[in-house]
Amino acid sequence: MDYFHGYSVVGLVAVLGVLFVTVAFGAGRLLRPVVPTQEKMLTYECGVDPVGEGWAHTQIRYYVYSFLYVIFAVDAIFLFPWATVFAAEGYGGTTLVEMFVFLGFLAVGLLYAWKKGVLEWT
Repeated sequence: MDYFHGYSVVGLVAVLGVLFVTVAFGAGRLLRPVVPTQEKMLTYECGVDPVGEGWAHTQIRYYVYSFLYVIFAVDAIFLFPWATVFAAEGYGGTTLVEMFVFLGFLAVGLLYAWKKGVLEWT
């Protein structure tokens, strides 16, 4: 019975979380004023009135930059647990080698992107 107590606490917290979000959205829906006008239904972007068609071309290089950011953000996430294991007794050399292999893969990927000219802004 003690085994399922931990799961019941997690389940209760999940139910309370869903209930809290539901009540918050419901209260917002009930309390907000609903007065739709033609001007409110217009597309809004940065305080500038929309001009022309809504479809615009976006260059692919911006997606590449965001992808590279995600890669290095994941790298930073892996550094924190590595630092705690590195401090543990008997794991220093092994974890150091593993981290250098991981950073080597990232460096090779970054070098490849640089050689392909992906990192040039213009």
